[in-house]
Amino acid sequence: MEHQICKSCLMDFTDTNIKFDRKGVCNHCTDAEKKIHKYQMSKSDGEANLKRLFNKIKKSQTGEYDSILGLSGGVDSSYVAYLAKQMGLNPLCVHFDNGWNSDIAVKNIRNIINVTGFDLYTYVIDWPEFRDLQRAFFKAGVVDIEMLTDHAIFASLFKIRKAHNITTVLSGTNYTTEHGMPRTWSWSKMDLKNIKSIQKRFGEMKIKSYPTMNTFYWLLMRQFNIGGTFEEPLNQINFKKGEAMALLTKEFSWQYYGGKHYESVFTKFYQAHILPTKFGIDKRKMHLSGLIRNSEISRQEALSELNKPLYQEGELKRDKAFVLKKLGFSEKEFDLIMLEKPIPHDVYPTDQIYIVPLIKFVKWFLKKAKIS
Repeated sequence: MEHQICKSCLMDFTDTNIKFDRKGVCNHCTDAEKKIHKYQMSKSDGEANLKRLFNKIKKSQTGEYDSILGLSGGVDSSYVAYLAKQMGLNPLCVHFDNGWNSDIAVKNIRNIINVTGFDLYTYVIDWPEFRDLQRAFFKAGVVDIEMLTDHAIFASLFKIRKAHNITTVLSGTNYTTEHGMPRTWSWSKMDLKNIKSIQKRFGEMKIKSYPTMNTFYWLLMRQFNIGGTFEEPLNQINFKKGEAMALLTKEFSWQYYGGKHYESVFTKFYQAHILPTKFGIDKRKMHLSGLIRNSEISRQEALSELNKPLYQEGELKRDKAFVLKKLGFSEKEFDLIMLEKPIPHDVYPTDQIYIVPLIKFVKWFLKKAKIS
């Protein structure tokens, strides 16, 4: 198959499901063209949205805190913390410490807490158990090793929310910089059955303290607000990553860490080495394409950024040695794993076989109810 790159963004056939129209524009761009205008608005409209969100959150407050916010030290969650302060909210900030924090992330979190005055709860995971889970996912050969962290973040957040009688969860998820993720590049973050199945087959420890969350409950929360509400403030404003970074630097002496989610040492190694080397995936294509569609950078600027090396000279050797030592892999063992053929997540038991039809049914039901 002849290599083809989208005429509007950077996506290509490394997304095996990609489709191009007659003009050579990919399905991610055509899809965004239909939706992105909903998230691009005037400053006054954004302020009005945040005011309505504030009133909604305060009206539903049942405990000491009006909301709970997962804080990683990255752009998105840090900017949500800034907006929460501007709105006059009093969230409980929760940091999920999975053992891979970079020094920059820790400093960013400390600065944000010092300036905002928010309370911070640090959830420290049991490292031996989490390491065993990560090792199991490496051995399983699946693409989304990071689903372990993502799942645990949401699960721990909801656990703490319940303990403190907090109704509203504030999330940094947003459409403008995160849309267009190919399905084959990741897996459902809340697929607990998949996690347990892989751990049972390849792990050496039983899951005891690792925070988990039932997929069905997650859907009830997201679709019907059962058990609380899940709010996305960045979708309520005209969110621009570049402008957000500049403001965070000014307000919190915030520091950039070099890439999407690189506030985690493991995530940087995963996205900049494991994914491109073993799976042929360079997530910068998706991240930069989102910025192109959001009119933050030109396609030429994005191409120039994509042509830069994923790792600076010497960094890869350093990070590889650190990650392997921390995970307990020898270099030979790790290199052999990297040479093995990737294995799809659904080779192992998964709850997606009934969740996907359920989602389709819910969407159909809501559409029919709206019509009637």
